[in-house]
Amino acid sequence: MKKIIIPLLALTLSGNTFAQQKDYGQKADSIIALMTLDEKIGQLNMLTGNWEATGPVLQDVNKSEMLKKGLVGSMLNVKGSKNTRQLQELALQARLHIPLLFGQDVIHGYRTVFPIPLAQAASFDRSAVKDAAAVAARESAAAGIHWLFSPMLDVARDPRWGRVMEGPGEDPYMASEIARAMVEGYQSAGPDGLKMMACAKHFAAYSGAIGGRDYNTVDVSMQTLHNLYLPPFKAAAEAGVASYMCSFNEINGVPSSANKYLYDLLYKDWNFKGLVVSDWGSIGEMVVHGYSKDRKMAAEQALNAGVTIDMESYCYIDHLKALVAEGKVTEETLNAAVRRVLIQKYELGLFDDPFRYCDPKREKASLLTDENRATAREVAGKSIIMLKNEAGLLPLRKAPASIAVIGPLADSKRDMDGNWVILSHDAIAVTVLEALKEEYPKSRIEYVKGCDVNSTDKSGFQAAIEAARKAELVVLALGETWDMSGEAKSRGDIHLPGVQEELAQAVYQANPRSLTLLMAGRPMIFNAIKEQAPAVLYCWWLGTEAGHAVTDVLTGRRNPSARVPMSFPSHLGQIPVYYNHKNSGRPPVDQAGNYSGRYIDIDYKPAYPFGYGLSYTTFAYDNIQVSTASDGLHVSMTLRNTGDYDGNELVQVYLQKLWGESTRPVKELKAYEQVFLKKGESRQVELTIPYKELAYYGQNGWQKGDGDYKVYVGRSAAEVVDMKEISIVNF
Repeated sequence: MKKIIIPLLALTLSGNTFAQQKDYGQKADSIIALMTLDEKIGQLNMLTGNWEATGPVLQDVNKSEMLKKGLVGSMLNVKGSKNTRQLQELALQARLHIPLLFGQDVIHGYRTVFPIPLAQAASFDRSAVKDAAAVAARESAAAGIHWLFSPMLDVARDPRWGRVMEGPGEDPYMASEIARAMVEGYQSAGPDGLKMMACAKHFAAYSGAIGGRDYNTVDVSMQTLHNLYLPPFKAAAEAGVASYMCSFNEINGVPSSANKYLYDLLYKDWNFKGLVVSDWGSIGEMVVHGYSKDRKMAAEQALNAGVTIDMESYCYIDHLKALVAEGKVTEETLNAAVRRVLIQKYELGLFDDPFRYCDPKREKASLLTDENRATAREVAGKSIIMLKNEAGLLPLRKAPASIAVIGPLADSKRDMDGNWVILSHDAIAVTVLEALKEEYPKSRIEYVKGCDVNSTDKSGFQAAIEAARKAELVVLALGETWDMSGEAKSRGDIHLPGVQEELAQAVYQANPRSLTLLMAGRPMIFNAIKEQAPAVLYCWWLGTEAGHAVTDVLTGRRNPSARVPMSFPSHLGQIPVYYNHKNSGRPPVDQAGNYSGRYIDIDYKPAYPFGYGLSYTTFAYDNIQVSTASDGLHVSMTLRNTGDYDGNELVQVYLQKLWGESTRPVKELKAYEQVFLKKGESRQVELTIPYKELAYYGQNGWQKGDGDYKVYVGRSAAEVVDMKEISIVNF
């Protein structure tokens, strides 16, 4: 028997002409025919390495022995070409020599750290998002990684949820555009030919957690599921994403890790050909949900639903063999899952060369290059939102003689990177203080911390006030520390933490020439700063080139062009507050004492609406026209730069369907474009909305969207430049 198997295996795994003529599916089938049941199950088993686990490790196993027996198909939390090579060598000692997949949560860059994804969304720049993903993919591939657990496509309306930092904001259309850009960036082959698998997560509706509390239950209608949460995931499928990851939550009583409705939609309706991986331990957690009787039942339910790989719950490796023997999981179902895994390994070229991603020289040459840092600086600059700029404080036209740099985040390298940073133990980000000293070498710059981020200690206030009084300019750097947003980092109170806002008020009184930088992973509430600060820039967590990106904006080398990707609440009681809400029969009005859907003690409007952001220049919109054509709805205008600076204007087009088979939101973003104009320049701008973008999921399933519409052209969801009415039928 050995004499038959060994030559056949050699023929199957070799790169000879015969093998190259077979497609990857046929190659995978020929390997499956040689595999034992244990080896098949092993391909569906993902374990973590010993580096920076991103979840609770459930049990201790002898992973080296499992690798050598072919009982592990993929690993996460292993990085570096040397480390991945060592583990790949162990895996290739198994009988069939099937290589491992190495996955990693590379959320906003590998060695070169980019702005958090929510900040990238604020750029409203598809090319910037794609470029950031491409750099992350090239660096990760050089470090021995094959599979990135990104993009995170959870449309979110509750800023208390810590994972808003990883996502695309509140709008499903923009999230879909980001999905396409990130998948294309991640999965485009680099100049060395190395490819990367992207992973659309978390499938689905994870961001709908009740109360914004991570891992909490999601109670969602089918209309909201299809119209709000699923569009970016469908866009990822259309872009050719290689994989999906389950979400932790349940939908309509069924956890996502066994929700057959979701995976039938994915595999059948969307014609997805890749694989699905569970989130960390999520298959086993179905027992805790109260959906599965035990871990054995959980394994049965997950695989039969369509979940390919079990990440770190050991349910598949412990129970699938018995389930196949009992007929509860067919070997055909098992083989189909294994086939998906093997095809991806072929796609990556791992059968041709298991060590093609394990080159230490290439790794060293690829990480943190000048080119990558330049891209990071560019993307970071495009992600900064100017929320306020009174009396033209910005841009700084000349070097200040003296600058007081105040605040706990002014010189904190680690906090510039934010959460979900792979190499967080070695913070190298450029801080605001460092960048200001570099920018203004002749200025007298004094740094005073003033207070800690989340403390009630005001003992440092006086030193900060004295420094502010003596300075020509004050730069305040306030916000969240890196570990206050992210997974398992939901906050019930999203006001600016500690006494930072009180520090800011004291500084404003001492020196009215004070500009405020706010750094965080989520929208925060900072009403006193909003009202009293002369100038406010929302900087998020910008990554490796944070300080340089900030000085680019302060000096006017870059005119801020980012916009709010997720509405900022002005009160906790408003949450969730979002622009694309529906009207009730009695929508809220600004007049008190009437029966409308308003609060009697707080405003119902956000502090900063979706799409809001300021520029150093001004723009005028003229001759706005709306028309229909065979390819969709066309919105055209003449856009003029009427100010004193070159800059970008974000042209935004929203639709409102006035009536129909089901109610629709008061506004829905359907087209946007960043348009660059030099001062005094004008340009004809036209945006097209394909008719398919009008379709929506109603009470009777998918509807085409014929009907009467209002078309809004705006600077934000709240600031409308012009409105036109149009009827669309028989498209």
